[in-house]
Amino acid sequence: MAMNKPLRIGTRGSPLALAQTELLADALKEKHPHLKHPGAIEIVTITTSGDRIQDRALSEAGGKGLFTKEIEDALLNSDIDCAVHSMKDMPTVLPEGLVISCLLPREDPRDAFFATKAKTLDELPEKAVVGTSSLRRQAIILARRPDLQVVTFRGNVGTRLRKLQEGIVDATLLAVAGLKRLKQEHLIQSILEPEIMLPAVAQGAVGIEVRDNDTATKKLLEPVHCPVTELRVTAERAFLAVMDGSCRTPLAALMTIPDSEGRVRFDALKAEPDGSGVKKVSYMMTVKNLYEAKKLGETAGDDLLKQR
Repeated sequence: MAMNKPLRIGTRGSPLALAQTELLADALKEKHPHLKHPGAIEIVTITTSGDRIQDRALSEAGGKGLFTKEIEDALLNSDIDCAVHSMKDMPTVLPEGLVISCLLPREDPRDAFFATKAKTLDELPEKAVVGTSSLRRQAIILARRPDLQVVTFRGNVGTRLRKLQEGIVDATLLAVAGLKRLKQEHLIQSILEPEIMLPAVAQGAVGIEVRDNDTATKKLLEPVHCPVTELRVTAERAFLAVMDGSCRTPLAALMTIPDSEGRVRFDALKAEPDGSGVKKVSYMMTVKNLYEAKKLGETAGDDLLKQR
């Protein structure tokens, strides 16, 4: 990439995707003063299949990849230089020639709870209606509260909260990370701890995808990469790969930030969409490199598969 050409960053056009892209742009400008010049960075918005499908759950339309395919096509065609993705939307296998070369510091991975009739999930009245498009959230909710009704609920943060206030549903859940990045954390009513609602794999992590042979863009991204986030995401996505996870399978996993000795906790879960068949594993281990992180995730997947 010649320096007289702008760095073209591809992204979805949703408010959250654009906020995450601005995070990358700001981080790059801080590390590379020449990128502060007007026109040095060009943000290219791309409409994906996941954006167009609003009438049904994504699990019914093909699952993971619906928010990435068109953006990855633009990357492969050299229409953009890099792409910003929410890592929880990324399939475990990328198109040939593309890699995630950079991960921004991970935001809070937990889920936030919103309701008009309760402060917590357990306080919801019997047969209350919870809106979510996530099979993971649906399964965990129904495992804990089989009396509740869960309905498919799509749309951005504003749309979902408006539907909640209009009484279309009694409760909904949103990722804390997204609310923080949209500067809307003041709206959070309560946060569900991982012991109650284990997060999606890589929730809160933003990855930057590039062409593997584009050494210039990789070099630009190096100073804004977060190795701790890479460790955590590597472990969680290794679990997902073993489970052959897609949007059609309720799966969850979380690795904590390593302490000063490299010790982490890793929790993983699988279930059926109706809340039955919940299986969990939990480990306390030392993880000091990507190989150990990958092995931890794979071990969790293997152990859960044995619990069939």
